[in-house]
Amino acid sequence: MGAFQVNTWVAAVAATGVILSAAYALWLYRRVVMGDLIKESLKSITDMSRRERAIFAPLVVMTILLGVYPALVTDIIGPSVEALVTAHETALLDAETRMAGN
Repeated sequence: MGAFQVNTWVAAVAATGVILSAAYALWLYRRVVMGDLIKESLKSITDMSRRERAIFAPLVVMTILLGVYPALVTDIIGPSVEALVTAHETALLDAETRMAGN
C-alpha cells in the first residue's frame, strides 16, 4: 500500500503488470499441459523406463529429504555463512565510520 501513497501511476502500472503476468502464465500453462499434441513424433513418447526411474529416484529422495529436514545442509554451511555475514557487517560499519569521519 505504500507504493500507492508515493506514486499512484507507477504502482497502478506495476499492479497491472503483475495481474497480466499471472494471466499469461495461466494461459501458457493451460496450453502446454492441457493442450492437444500437434507433432506426431510426440504421440509415441512413453512413460519413464526403469533405468530413467533409477536415475531420477535419488534426486526425488534428496529433494524430499532436504525439504523435510534442511538441517542436513544448514548445519554444514552455517559456520561459513555466519563468518560471511560477520565480515559483511564489519565492512559496513567500517565504511560508515570512514564516511562519518570525512
